[in-house]
Amino acid sequence: MATDFLKLAVKRRSIRRFQNKTVSKSAIGKILQSGQWAPSGLNNQPWRFMVLSGEEKNTLAQFTECKSIIRSCDKAILVFLDKKVSYNEEKDLMAIGACIQNMLLEASAQNIGTCWLGEILNQRAALQKVLKLPKHLRLEAVVALGYSAQKFSCGKRKPLKKLLIR
Repeated sequence: MATDFLKLAVKRRSIRRFQNKTVSKSAIGKILQSGQWAPSGLNNQPWRFMVLSGEEKNTLAQFTECKSIIRSCDKAILVFLDKKVSYNEEKDLMAIGACIQNMLLEASAQNIGTCWLGEILNQRAALQKVLKLPKHLRLEAVVALGYSAQKFSCGKRKPLKKLLIR
């Protein structure tokens, strides 16, 4: 029998169409806290967050091929690497991945859909200017979130034995 955590991990899906429904500040707070508690080397917590909604979110959409996802979601969480606290970029990027995974799972536990977007990173320099960000913050991902407007089926994975090296 699967643990509750495993059930949650298996249930989580990338959502690309959202209902026109507001995600509460308290729900966003819990999602951000889940990211905050991810492990990081030397506990440096290299992540920084920016939450966009409304017109700011729509401006963000101009910088990606995933425009429709960002426009339809209620909120977009931008996740940055703070280079001022970074001690090892590779380890810090792994920590940021763990941070994002925590947020995706917490959102799923609240029945809030998410989509982890990376294509937008091709426009980092332009976004840096538009968002008027200090140079020590580097965008690493955008997480679109809201209540799902799509039906989805069970996910598929390769058999575990095909993933094991030994």
